[in-house]
Amino acid sequence: MRSSKSVKKNIQWDKYMVYLIFISVFIVFAIVLGDKGFLNKNNIINILRQTAMISIMAVAGTFVMAAGQIDLTVGAIAAMTAMFVSLILQSTNSIILAILVGIGFGCIVGFFNGVLVTKFGLPAFLATMGMMQIVRGSAMWITDTSAVPIRNETFCKVFGIGNVAGVPVLILWTAFFYIAGIIVFNKTPFGRHTLATGGNETAAQYSGVNTTKIKTAVFMMSGVFAAFAGILYAGRLQAGRYSYGEGDEMSVIAAVVLGGTSMAGGTGSVIGALFGSVLMGMINNALILANLSSAQQTIVKGIIIVLAVAMSNIVQKKNKR
Repeated sequence: MRSSKSVKKNIQWDKYMVYLIFISVFIVFAIVLGDKGFLNKNNIINILRQTAMISIMAVAGTFVMAAGQIDLTVGAIAAMTAMFVSLILQSTNSIILAILVGIGFGCIVGFFNGVLVTKFGLPAFLATMGMMQIVRGSAMWITDTSAVPIRNETFCKVFGIGNVAGVPVLILWTAFFYIAGIIVFNKTPFGRHTLATGGNETAAQYSGVNTTKIKTAVFMMSGVFAAFAGILYAGRLQAGRYSYGEGDEMSVIAAVVLGGTSMAGGTGSVIGALFGSVLMGMINNALILANLSSAQQTIVKGIIIVLAVAMSNIVQKKNKR
């Protein structure tokens, strides 16, 4: 049997793995691409701005995966929300109405995901994959795949292209969601119940945790955060389009797993998800600066993600022994 000192050491490795990977990748890119502007202040800000939507969805993704679930609808919800917001702004120019409808839509889709999983017993992967197709197809259908421009400058500045004291609003929105997410995950009964549900659902039920409500709540949370990401997509790109968020579900999952959340549930780190998300954005940015082709970028990004996740899983398995 290992000593408690050895166990403590492994736990620390597991906890800080994402930061070690992040620093290592950053140093490598800084050395290799330093002369191409990788370390430029504007480039760093651009990375944070471009990853804002994934980062925000990854906050809720941490709750979902910590509860032992998975949500593949986030990208489709973001796209459909952007479409709703654009259409409402175009017809009424009401920012409040557009926001309420967008957030409400995300909440409803999340609720249906929760019902499919908890009431009908569908595996989360299949339930959310089906909903993803329905929502994405609906976004394509309502405007016949056409983009819907947004001409409300106030909306675009507040939710996309604006700055406050030189800091892009997308970064400020990201900071807000992470502060809220960290507090809820680490300091509230909901966060503890989420971890308990994913760690051992039967034991959680015997302890008085309503796991059905917890799972439904995390899906609704995921839907709301994805909807807000769609609002930011619309504000940043000043239009709504069905193609927004394509592939975001995989990026969110990768960011959350890289951040130290187990796909089996029971563990999670909101701040780790942020570093995982920025790591993904940093890799994308570096590969573009390296002038690699689209195919080469995809290959290299896949290799880096596989290696990073493999390293994290190896540490987690050693920690369980």
